[in-house]
Order: sequence, then structure tokens, then C-alpha cells
Amino acid sequence: MNKLLIFCFATLMSCTSTTAKKSEPMQNKGEIIKSESQGGAEQAGFVIIKNEQEFQNAIKSLQSTSLVEVGTEPVMKYPNFPNDKKVILYNLGSFRSGDHRVNEIKSISVKDNVLYVEIPMYESGGMEIQMLSNPWFIFTVPSNYKFTSVQLKSSK
Repeated sequence: MNKLLIFCFATLMSCTSTTAKKSEPMQNKGEIIKSESQGGAEQAGFVIIKNEQEFQNAIKSLQSTSLVEVGTEPVMKYPNFPNDKKVILYNLGSFRSGDHRVNEIKSISVKDNVLYVEIPMYESGGMEIQMLSNPWFIFTVPSNYKFTSVQLKSSK
């Protein structure tokens, strides 16, 4: 009976360690480059940004307006474009209230040509002023990821 119990335990342990090793390379943490609560498209969707020029144009066109002192030039700082990763612009769509800005990516993975991006679940603070917002964010993934669509997953 002890030999059977040890055999079952050894088999169970070998299965769990094999599964973890297979899923580890395709799970990494994404890096957010820029995230804003205004300026994005009304419909959710994504675009892969291919070069520095597209990157600067995307940020410039999505950047919300800001107040500038009279007589001074507006200073716009662009983050560095990472050449060794894929850069993705993701529009979250349109919301009626709250701040839906993405500040963290918990994990990313690719399965069946779908890039899954896990972000913290949004929790509203209760009664808020009704305001339309079109949040967006730009993030990076490893350059070897191949996908045709992006799906956000919320988690606690």
C-alpha cells in the first residue's frame, strides 16, 4: 500500500512540475509606456506601432490638451521607443464615468494567436460625476509574440 501511495504522489508531483515549465516562457510581464484617461477611440481596439515616427504621432494625436502659460512653448516629453519589443496602442473604448486608466499589467500570455493582457479589476468609488472618457494605453510585449487580436482580462 505504501509503494502505491508513493507512486501516486511521485506521478502527481511530476505532472505539476511539467505543466509549470511549459507555461513559464509564454508568460511575462508587460510594460506600460503611457496611459491616459482621455483621447482614445470610442471603440475598443489595438494597433501595433512599428517605428519611432508612428510612436510619436500616436502620442501626439492622443495626448489630451493642457494649459500652457502665455509666452512659453509647450514641452512634450516622449518616452523612448523600445526597438527590441513590440509596442501596442490599446484603446479601451468609451465609458460614462470613473477613471479607467490602466496603471499596471499583471501578466501577458499568448494562446491561439490571442494576446491576453491581465490588468487589475477596476473598482468604482461609488457615486461619481457623469463624464465621458476614452482611455488608452501603450504597452510593450516581447518581440517574438505572434498574435492577431488582444483581449483584456480583469483580476483582483
